[in-house]
Amino acid sequence: MCGICGELRFDGGQPDRDTLTGMMTRLERRGPDAAGQFAAGPVALGHRRLSVIDLSARSNQPLVDDELGLVLVFNGTIYNYPELREQLAARGYHFFTGGDSEVILKAYAEWGEDCPQHLHGMFAFAVWDTRRQTLFMARDRFGIKPLYYSLNRHYLRFASTSQALLATGDLDSAIDPVALHHHLTLHAVVPAPRTLLRGLRKLPPAHSMLIHDDGSNTVKRYWQLRPRAPEAGMSEWEWIEAVHEALIRSVERRRTIADVPVGILLSGGLDSSLLVALLAEAGGGDLHTFSVGFEDQPEERGNEFEFSDMVAELYATKHQRFSIPNREVLARLPEAVDNMAEPMVGQDAVAFYLLGERVSQAVKVVQSGQGADEVFAGYFWYPQMH
Repeated sequence: MCGICGELRFDGGQPDRDTLTGMMTRLERRGPDAAGQFAAGPVALGHRRLSVIDLSARSNQPLVDDELGLVLVFNGTIYNYPELREQLAARGYHFFTGGDSEVILKAYAEWGEDCPQHLHGMFAFAVWDTRRQTLFMARDRFGIKPLYYSLNRHYLRFASTSQALLATGDLDSAIDPVALHHHLTLHAVVPAPRTLLRGLRKLPPAHSMLIHDDGSNTVKRYWQLRPRAPEAGMSEWEWIEAVHEALIRSVERRRTIADVPVGILLSGGLDSSLLVALLAEAGGGDLHTFSVGFEDQPEERGNEFEFSDMVAELYATKHQRFSIPNREVLARLPEAVDNMAEPMVGQDAVAFYLLGERVSQAVKVVQSGQGADEVFAGYFWYPQMH
């Protein structure tokens, strides 16, 4: 992940560089490898980089394309960037980096506000058009990458985290009562564009936002999930095979897209175990897997090592186990909460935080089984809804 932030003034003034620096400081943990800023007229952009694709300094951001008059800050990965690069090069665009970030710039130059429709991946980005004096922001189809903003008659500010925007000290932090209702009734989920804070908003998944230097703006949905009727005549096993092929394609693309080693968070449950099996089937040699465990309690076992060990042994992964004593969990709880962009109530939130900290010392990128319960209706409330 990387961290992006920026400010666009509507009142004729220039962004305060100290405000931008303050936001970037709160984003440092997201991007420890490089930092950069861009400022011109009413706009200022900041970026903290975690180098994953094209590790050279030429892909540091903000990425400026003087020929096109565009400036980009981007967090995420574009999985189909090799195909898009080839397509755009055939249309006469010249590339000066080897990464996926520059493909977004060329895609915006070619397709304008329709460019997100061509991007397959997880992303949140902002493009400043120096000629039109407009800022274009977009977020991926399922909202994997975060994009928060604060908007008033004087300016728009945006960032990858709520903490970065709160660091500006100029944000209405009163509780949004509608968002609080959602938080308490939807298992701590507050649907976009709201957040629990009245002055803090988030761009909805599958949406873009075009902001002019006078403050006028347009929010646009660029993609909609549309249910498809089952194929007539397909048997249960044919459906299983179709799902299997789709999972293989998805896992394989994500495994090969990074220029750094990719690990797997292995709990031993169905989702993460399936992920390891799919990567092994796709030819993923030297798989790095990681598991976390805690102390047992009378009412509940603290780890699932016996299951994760079986999967790691079966697929001969390079496996690491992290055992974390309860005293450390309690001591680090306030820190974990402080680093939540929005309040979370899942009991595994602190575990993921501590596991991520340990894993980051070994690899930069991991895959996990997160999201599988949503895709395959695994939670207990899905049958109840049906």
